[in-house]
Amino acid sequence: MNGIPLLRHACHTFLVILAFALSACNRAESSSPFHATELHDPTFGRELRLPDTQGRLRTLDDFRGAVVGVYFGFLQCPDVCPTALSRAVEVKRLLGEEGNRFRIVFITVDPERDTPEVVRAYLAAFDPSFVGLVGNPEEVARTAKEFRVYYRKVPTGSSYTMDHTATTFVYNAHGKLRLAVPHSLSAEDFAADVRRILAE
Repeated sequence: MNGIPLLRHACHTFLVILAFALSACNRAESSSPFHATELHDPTFGRELRLPDTQGRLRTLDDFRGAVVGVYFGFLQCPDVCPTALSRAVEVKRLLGEEGNRFRIVFITVDPERDTPEVVRAYLAAFDPSFVGLVGNPEEVARTAKEFRVYYRKVPTGSSYTMDHTATTFVYNAHGKLRLAVPHSLSAEDFAADVRRILAE
């Protein structure tokens, strides 16, 4: 990815996180124990209903008992998405045995090209526990709207790439949305936040 699309990712992520910070109820930023943006009773990300790569309909209830990071991306993303997934792998490593209670749910914003089989193989190369969700274009649009996620197709010669929000949404073991993790957050700080949520 050249400098301009990456800058677009970074700028959009900043604006999304700023919006989260402003809209979160009763947020006391100065006293937050988290490195990521802490969310208090957010009015978004309350529902998730998409098929996984095996065709099974998945919801947030399927992941109760684990801290879950929900990430929107696409497989032909040259660096932002692979970096986010690699960071998640490192977070699991840093958590040690507790890493078994940390899951990643990857939602493709490019269902035209990202078939279930390809998504499953792609995620398995990072970690076999990562779950891929592949809906049709209407389902993806509905889900992105629920999460306030931005994405759009950007023509590149005879093909296209996808511009999208690069935030990871973190749920606690009870299925409550707790954090909006920016792309720039280090694996060490991300792991510290997950460890704190696991202790809740």
